Amino acid sequence: MLGATTTAAQRRVRFRELLNGSEIVQFPGAINPLNAQLIEQAGFEGVYISGGAFSAAQGLPDIGLTTLTEVVDHGRAIARVTNLPSFIDADTGWGEAMNVARTVQEFEDAGLSGIHLEDQVNPKRCGHLDGKEVVTTAEMVKRISAAAKGRRDENFVLCARTDARAGEGLDAAIDRAKAYADAGADMIFPEAMRDLGEFETFARALDVPILANMTEFGKSELFTTSQLADAGVRVVIYPVTTLRLAMGAITDGLRTIRAEGTQASVVDRMQTRADLYETIDYEAYNAFDAAVFNFSQEGHQ
Repeated sequence: MLGATTTAAQRRVRFRELLNGSEIVQFPGAINPLNAQLIEQAGFEGVYISGGAFSAAQGLPDIGLTTLTEVVDHGRAIARVTNLPSFIDADTGWGEAMNVARTVQEFEDAGLSGIHLEDQVNPKRCGHLDGKEVVTTAEMVKRISAAAKGRRDENFVLCARTDARAGEGLDAAIDRAKAYADAGADMIFPEAMRDLGEFETFARALDVPILANMTEFGKSELFTTSQLADAGVRVVIYPVTTLRLAMGAITDGLRTIRAEGTQASVVDRMQTRADLYETIDYEAYNAFDAAVFNFSQEGHQ
C-alpha cells in the first residue's frame, strides 16, 4: 500500500546483487506505475523504463525530445510503487559533463536504481534504426566520468550503451566499451548486436556485466534467456514490449467498438475490475483508514 515497502537504497543494493550473481535476469519495460506492479507480481527481477516507450506514449518519436524533468518525473512515479530495482534510459545525459552529473543525482533523488547513458550524438535516434552517429570515445568517457563523479550512492548502477557497432564495427565497439568501463561504467549495453556470437565476443572481452536489448522489430533476433545466458549476458531488457502489447490490444478493441457499436465482444480480453483492485491493493487502503475507504471487492468482477 502507498508504494514500495523497501527503500531506494535497498533496491540499489539488490540491483548490485543481481549484477554480481551468476544467473541472467529479466527487466521488462514498464510504461506506467500499474505496469510496474504487474511486472513485480509476475515474478521478474527488475523493471526497465524505456525512453523510446516514454516518447511514444507522449506521441513523440525517440529523437531526444523529452526533457530531463519529464523523464525523472516518469521514473519517480514508477520507482515509487515497486520493490524491484528500476533501471531507466537516460539517453545522452541531457547536456555536457556537468549536466550528466546532475542527471545522475536527479535520478538518485527520484528513487531509481540505475541509468544507462549512450554514446550517440544529439539528437539521438532509436538504437535499431540506420543512420546513427556516435560521439568520440573521449567525449563519451567524459560523460561516464562525470556520471561517476556525480553519483552519491555507490550502489547506483551506471551503464554505458554503445551504438558504435552499426557504424564502426564490432571491434571498435568493444574498444569503446573497454574505455567506458575504465571510466566508471558498471555495465555495458552493446546496442543492435547481430547474433549470439557478437554478444559472446563482447562478454568475453569485458570484465563488467553485459546487457542485451531484446526489442521487437530490431536488428537483433529475439533470443531466449537460456541462449543469452550461454553467451555471457547478465541482464535482458524488453523495452517496448508492454507498450506494443497494450497498443495492439487497444487498437483491436477500438476497431471492434467502432464496428459493432459496443465493447461487449471484447470484455473477455480485458483486465477485470477485481484484478485491477488486487494489483493496486485496494483492500489495504480500506483497512488503513476505514473512515475514508469503505469499498469491498465482493461481488465485483
